[in-house]
Order: sequence, then C-alpha cells, then structure tokens
Amino acid sequence: MKLINSVAAATLLASVVYAVPTKRAAITDADVLQYALTLEHLENVFYKGAIGKFPLRDFIAAGFSESYYNNLKFVVHDEEEHVKLLTTALTSAGAKPVAACEYNFPYTDVKSFVTVSSVLEGVGTSAYLGGAGLITNKDYLGVAASILVTEALHTSVQRQAAGEVAAANPYGTGLGLNSVFTLAAEFIVSCPTTNAALPVKAFPGLVVSQGSPSAPGIPLTLTAKGPIPKGAFVVFVNGLDTIAVTPSQVSGSVVTANIPSTVSGQTYVFVTTSKPASSIQDSIVAFGPAIVEVTPPSPTFDLAVQ
Repeated sequence: MKLINSVAAATLLASVVYAVPTKRAAITDADVLQYALTLEHLENVFYKGAIGKFPLRDFIAAGFSESYYNNLKFVVHDEEEHVKLLTTALTSAGAKPVAACEYNFPYTDVKSFVTVSSVLEGVGTSAYLGGAGLITNKDYLGVAASILVTEALHTSVQRQAAGEVAAANPYGTGLGLNSVFTLAAEFIVSCPTTNAALPVKAFPGLVVSQGSPSAPGIPLTLTAKGPIPKGAFVVFVNGLDTIAVTPSQVSGSVVTANIPSTVSGQTYVFVTTSKPASSIQDSIVAFGPAIVEVTPPSPTFDLAVQ
C-alpha cells in the first residue's frame, strides 16, 4: 500500500524554527556527540509519543500488520538505547549531555505517523553518514558506525511500511550538520536553556511544491523562502552523487528543474549560488534542503557478473 505523501512530508520539514542554541566554532568530538544526542532525543520522543498514543488495534485498522507493530517496538527500544549510550559517553568525557527538547510532530493518525517516520529515519541515517568524517576518536567513530547500521535498518522498515522500495539506492546519502539541522529543527519548539550550544546553523527553507513523489526526468518545482538568485543551480544529493542542474524556469522564489536520471529514493535538493565542484559546500547553499521521494526504475543486473 502506498501511504506516503512526499509533498506533505517535505513541507512539514521545511520551515525552520530556530529553537536550538547554536554556536560557530571548531567542531570537536564532544560537539558531534551532543549533536547526535539531540537527534536521538528527537527520535526517541517521536516514537514513544506514537506508540503511547496508538495501540495495536489502530495499526491493524490502518492496514498495517502485527508484525510491523512488533518491529516498531524494537525501533522504540533502539532509540532509547541510543540516548542512554550517548548520554553515558558524554558524561564519561566530562561533558553535560543535552536534554530532550519540546517537540511538535505533525502526525494525527497512524498513516501520517508512518509518513513522517519514513522521512525522519532517512534524515537520521544521512546525519550519521555525513557526520562520521568529523569524528577524530576511533572509539567514538566505531560507536557512530554501529548506530548508523541500526538507523539504516529502521529506515528500511519504515520505507517498506510506507509502500516505498526499502533499498531504493545502492548507496547511502550523507548530509552535513547544517543540512540535517535545517530539517530537524522544524520539529523543535524549544530546548532547555542549559543545553550546550551546537556548532550548526540553519539554511533558508525550500519546499517541493509540485512533482513529488516523482521519477527521473520529471520536472520538479520548488518554492524557496526568498528570491532565487541569478545564475543559481538546483542540486540533487542522492547516494554518492551530487548533481547540479540548470533550472528550466525561475520566477521569483519558485524554481523548476528536471530530476536527473540517476536519482532514486529519498533525495535532498538544494538551491545553490554556484555549481558545486563535487560534494556540496555550505558556503554556496542559498536554500534547502528540500526532500523528494524519487521512485526508482526496475532493477537491472547481469547474472554473468561474478
């Protein structure tokens, strides 16, 4: 069953609320752990809110199986364990762990919960993949990699529940700290004033206004929180690829570009002031990221390849 409305999901993630204290300084391992704990608190509260609100009968009535519900309880357990592990690691390192914030999660029933969870888990996986390179301590890196594996499993569970291809891309998609913060901050209403400031900033918002769910080659229209700069590019970040596309149309804060042929699954879209050389750099981001779900074509493979 196809439950996800990616236009709605992307819109829910687009308007940034600046509720998390931020700072601009050199990033330390403790900063990365605090950042990871901020995200894990969010996921922990998100899942516990849903599992506490919706009993098994609500999931069955919405068309989900008891097996999915049981898997969901393991996801809840995992997120709590991640919070406890990161809290212990920070305390052991002499830092005061950030506490959970107050959140506003835009689900009203089981189906909208699954819609949001599919997108949120994808962002969480991208956060760990993108943040791994910032960690200098090998022990911390091993812990982050272990959590990354579990988050990727959660992503597959939720994508399949949402009627999407569980593994729509051969490769994971990494996102930088600021890009993830831009998406996650939408859910955060306020945080304790005693929480450590994070070394992040949010980019101006960008939402998909037409063309999602989508497919390669289809026009995608986005609306930015401001005028599209002259000479801008629409950049698709997906798997190992960062693909800059010249817009086919620009009108004020609205921009349209065709989705590249190699893009599939949950994809992050930016408007940049110049064409990225390889991976996208924060300094050229004008707006974004927005999120678009791109339906992959039928898989191909060669049985002769050994």
